[in-house]
Amino acid sequence: MVMVEGVVDERRPRVAARLNRLRRRRDGRAPLWFELAVMAWLFWLYDVINDLAPTRRALALANAHAMLSLERSLGVDIELTLNRWLNAHSVLAFIATYDYFFAHVIVTFAMLALLWWRQPALYRRMRTRLVIVNLIAFAIFWRYPLAPPRMLPGLGYADVVADSHAVISWHSGALVHDADQFAAMPSLHIAWAMWSSMAAWRLFRTRIVAALAICYPLLTAFTVLATGNHYVLDVLAGAVTLLTAVGLEVLLQRARARLALGRRVPVKLAAARCGMRSRARAGLAHASAQQAGADGAVQRSSGPT
Repeated sequence: MVMVEGVVDERRPRVAARLNRLRRRRDGRAPLWFELAVMAWLFWLYDVINDLAPTRRALALANAHAMLSLERSLGVDIELTLNRWLNAHSVLAFIATYDYFFAHVIVTFAMLALLWWRQPALYRRMRTRLVIVNLIAFAIFWRYPLAPPRMLPGLGYADVVADSHAVISWHSGALVHDADQFAAMPSLHIAWAMWSSMAAWRLFRTRIVAALAICYPLLTAFTVLATGNHYVLDVLAGAVTLLTAVGLEVLLQRARARLALGRRVPVKLAAARCGMRSRARAGLAHASAQQAGADGAVQRSSGPT
């Protein structure tokens, strides 16, 4: 609201209401066109980074060897052991392949849909966290290309996905061109899995969901390590990425609350001043009327009898 000589300008609230209707439906849910636009923007960013992959193969492989050296020095290089074990069990390898390619997408989008439908306010916060997760990961993909262990056959790693003879693999269909195979750090599989577990817990809060929320990221960690698609430090980085996104979203939420409070206070002050001015004018008018009445009474009493 804007005060112009004691008059409240209603134009700004109307504009704000129109903008709010664009960002939020009448039922409180986020409009689908906006959510799809955000999704398309994220896919576009990913595609831009993926276009750089052919020029960064040597750097990605060098970073992979450096990563393994670091893990050996820390004593956490368990990828090769898990990779050999899974590759020796064809049925489990086949299941792990489909789990790797589809589970994180299906579960994550299912959680998004449930949040959007059941808890619109919570959906907006959780969606923002997921967007921040992806933006952090994209920035690291761009600055630090990293080849996964399966691209190091000389060190004994097997491409479990390719060896399982599943319908889908890194060497078939659109994945050959559309998937960034040098985006091992951080593991978005882990970040998305932990985000999904957090969303499921916020939605249902039962013991069964709590157990599943714990098991799902652990199963995802085993899958990405045993199939030769990530390192242990990738998994840890995925978890840190999610926690960082949660922290940034909380700070953003607090900043929005302070901004909204800062906007409301001047409006309230303006309305209060307007009310004070109106009451002052009414008081002056009443006092003038009383004074005029008193003067008239005096004149009448002092007249001739």
